[in-house]
Amino acid sequence: MNVVERLVRAVDRAQQRMTVPGFVVGVVKKYGDDRGGQLAVLITYFGFMSLIPLLLLLSTALGFVLHGHPGAQQAVVNSALADFPIIGNQLRQNVHSVQGSGLALGIGLLGLLYGALGVTQTLQFAMAQVWNVPGRRRPGYFPRLGRGLLLFVILGTGLLLSTAAAQLTISTVGGPAAAVGGLVLSALLNTGLFLVCFRTLTPRDVPWRRLVPGCLFAGPLWTILQALGGALVAHQLRHADQIYGFFGTVIGLLSWLFIGAQLTVYAAEMNVVLARRLWPRSLVQPPLTGADRKVLEAIARQEARRPEQDVRVRFKDP
Repeated sequence: MNVVERLVRAVDRAQQRMTVPGFVVGVVKKYGDDRGGQLAVLITYFGFMSLIPLLLLLSTALGFVLHGHPGAQQAVVNSALADFPIIGNQLRQNVHSVQGSGLALGIGLLGLLYGALGVTQTLQFAMAQVWNVPGRRRPGYFPRLGRGLLLFVILGTGLLLSTAAAQLTISTVGGPAAAVGGLVLSALLNTGLFLVCFRTLTPRDVPWRRLVPGCLFAGPLWTILQALGGALVAHQLRHADQIYGFFGTVIGLLSWLFIGAQLTVYAAEMNVVLARRLWPRSLVQPPLTGADRKVLEAIARQEARRPEQDVRVRFKDP
């Protein structure tokens, strides 16, 4: 055993003896075991495919609905949508001048339907992978479609609540207190929204309380990501935007979406690791820990596609 391997094994033994480092390693390893990076990429792709049509659809709808209503226009500017990179900037710049277009509305609806359905299907697939649901127990197309439509309603309701909360905070409190209060209220709403969405996407045999820890982690971080996302994209691409134009902006938006997708998957992994006590994990094998065996067994069993298929897992001693 060389010096590097001895050092790595010493670190491995130390993290297995400590709760917090062991739990962190367990979450990171579970994320890798479930190919969490690939799941985040899929969520990012369909999220991007829905955000661009959403901007077109929203701009068109504003042209129809908000023309001649400055109060309603200002409410949109202060809504939760204004926290999103590109969309927020476009709203602030164009909310007073957008014009309605039937063709743009139709194109936006079709694009939004494609991207949004892809997002909901991918999120359901991601949660099934994270919880290692066997293929034979996963819902069919129409149940998944119904669950996706329910997710639309939940997200839309969350957006309306965020908008109303922002307006209430601005109207009742002024100055820095309004900004702090808005962030706190947004964090609470985002945490609740994550909880309801996880409940919709997670297998029904998982109780509500098992979903809370990941939501407490994701809700505040998502709020920070919303608050800093636009400023971060604008700062990082200030000079690149002059050179690469729209391509630089697209790269910034994709990066922002990917961070949000990773945050969502990691939050779900936290719930699974806590619910199944999947730590400590070993950094170097052999030997495998009990948590290692449980994870590998669950991954193998999730490949069962038919009711008559029986998957059994056996480990050989080193």
